[in-house]
Amino acid sequence: MTIIVIVLVLVLLAGWIISTQRRLVVMDENVNNAMSQIGVQLSSRFDALTALLDLAKGYAAHESQTLIETIKSRRSVITAKSTPEDVLKQEGVISEALGRISMVAEHYPELKADKGYAKCMDAVDSYEKMVRTSRLIYNDSVTKLNRELRLFPTSLVAGLLGFRMRDYLEQREEKADMPSMK
Repeated sequence: MTIIVIVLVLVLLAGWIISTQRRLVVMDENVNNAMSQIGVQLSSRFDALTALLDLAKGYAAHESQTLIETIKSRRSVITAKSTPEDVLKQEGVISEALGRISMVAEHYPELKADKGYAKCMDAVDSYEKMVRTSRLIYNDSVTKLNRELRLFPTSLVAGLLGFRMRDYLEQREEKADMPSMK
């Protein structure tokens, strides 16, 4: 009878460990997927920014060429394995480029009046909104995973299986004060 109880307890324990591992894998994959979505949105935003720079070429060839080269050299791809710091660096590159494009547009009012410019700016703004939404989803997924990893007894299994807490995407101070591009 004692052997049956021990075997039953071991089977229940193994079932619980497997169930916990599966739940943590799902949560971990949700975080990875959310980071990938941020990467897709940032990539689209870079594409819209490049189109904007191509428009600016006709008005300020030297300034726009310098910006294009700077962006190409500092642009990197955000993947599921990227960190929040990688995302912040890429957002910094975009913010810097937008600020410099804004300066060019102030010197060339006809650029600001161009329909293509307005269309590109709308695309940049649209992708920014999608990045914000993706950031919210990422942080929500991180919250769920981190909460689960901190709860006992899940924390014991998570540690043994190599799951780790994830960092949040924090709002950058200077991003909140970004000037309007319109």
